[in-house]
Amino acid sequence: MRGSATADHRVGAAFAAVGRAGFLPPDQRRFSAADQALPLGYGVTNSQPSTVRAMLTLLGVEPGDRVLDVGCGSGWSTALLAHLVGPRGHVVGVELIPEVLAMARATLGRSPHLELHQADPAVLGWPASAPYDRVLVSADAEVLPPALVGQLRPGGVLVGPVAGDMLRVERHGRYVFVPLRTLDR
Repeated sequence: MRGSATADHRVGAAFAAVGRAGFLPPDQRRFSAADQALPLGYGVTNSQPSTVRAMLTLLGVEPGDRVLDVGCGSGWSTALLAHLVGPRGHVVGVELIPEVLAMARATLGRSPHLELHQADPAVLGWPASAPYDRVLVSADAEVLPPALVGQLRPGGVLVGPVAGDMLRVERHGRYVFVPLRTLDR
């Protein structure tokens, strides 16, 4: 992983620059400093800050990176990623719920190095802009999603929960192997 102490410092600077309150519904803003997930409505939440911080540190975003933010919610993680990639980088956020995506668009406005898209329920991520240096996934998958791993460039990193475990996956290209299997006993 790219210098974890440096990544943690850069993530801390992003947290200082991008306040959480503006990405919350008005009735939740007074709780913005609480280290807990807060409801956005529509069955989704704005994730717990310590979790977001850990995920961004694991992701190791560098200035100039191209990043995909899957399940961008109200845009807080997208704004943090945009701060981390800087003006030479690019962040693509996708959100499945139109009303939640509308919150992100209202808060983030327009930026040349940031784009937000309505997620297609039949397609994971945003393959049209792939490959990405980094992919952040903010919803729990049952298994590691090959479609998202496939949107990483070689050497790229995906961070997200899979069956409750936070995973950091680095892609190293395509290879051919026989299938993994178990022996029946």
